[in-house]
Amino acid sequence: MKILERTVVKAGQHVSVRVPATSANLGPGFDSLGLALSLYDTVAVETTDDGIFRAQVAGEGASALPTDESHLIIRTVRDTLESAGFSAAGLRLRAENVIPHGRGLGSSAAAIVSAVLAANALLPDGARLDDAQILQRCSELEGHPDNVAPALAGRLAISWAEDGRFFSTAVDTHPDIVPVVAIPAYELSTELARGLLPQTVPHDAAAANSGRAALLVHALTHAPALLLPGTVDALHQAHRAPAMQPSADLIEALRTAGYAAVVSGAGPTVMTLARGEDEAAAVEALIAGHLKTSRVPDGWHVLRLAVDTEGAKVGVHPRN
Repeated sequence: MKILERTVVKAGQHVSVRVPATSANLGPGFDSLGLALSLYDTVAVETTDDGIFRAQVAGEGASALPTDESHLIIRTVRDTLESAGFSAAGLRLRAENVIPHGRGLGSSAAAIVSAVLAANALLPDGARLDDAQILQRCSELEGHPDNVAPALAGRLAISWAEDGRFFSTAVDTHPDIVPVVAIPAYELSTELARGLLPQTVPHDAAAANSGRAALLVHALTHAPALLLPGTVDALHQAHRAPAMQPSADLIEALRTAGYAAVVSGAGPTVMTLARGEDEAAAVEALIAGHLKTSRVPDGWHVLRLAVDTEGAKVGVHPRN
């Protein structure tokens, strides 16, 4: 078998990428809607000529993630370079992880996006991917575009697939939207959460979700007063509830009080789309009271965030 010869990218390049957390689904927008949040992972990649691939990880996952060439970002950088006909003689990665892992806030999408963008910046002019190709590659690696699209572009991303290709458009949200996330200490893998879903759904459930998803886009962009009915889901949340019962109970308490609470992605984080800072404060107070009086595991923390409007940011830095 013929071994392909690849051009080695220049050593001494320094690239940094900042990627926002994301919340997918948002209730009825299963695998199609995603929101970028003001919580960020930052990675720095340096090309070397020493033949060593190593990572330094701080923050989330620092004690559990690999620090050699098996690290997801290093693997994805190398694969992306190789798909373009290039390679790296060595890589040094520094990752500052803030996005919680296994909580439904897009940590794996953030890693993939940061790696693909870093690799793309390391390529010479003329070999780089355009925006559509970057979305395609990130979506293929992640398996779907609902997290990677808002991570790339920010704002509210509406994504779809056609003939094996992934597409997305980003729209501005209403300025009153304030995401409040309640993050539990326990994790839930996306694979496990997807395994709880039925293979088929009734026609009336699909039709109901279509209407609610359309309403949700309108609520997020123009009419926040409609967020509560717009976040009603008939496809996935009830099926996943037994695997994250404390989160499901919190969602029920919030929605009963009139707040637009949903499972963030595959869970178990609970996200509430508050209408303004006063409602966000009321949501935080309700969450605190619920966690204090209910028998739920310790370790939850609550963050009041904003909708990220920029998406991933890439910096190319001269050698020190």
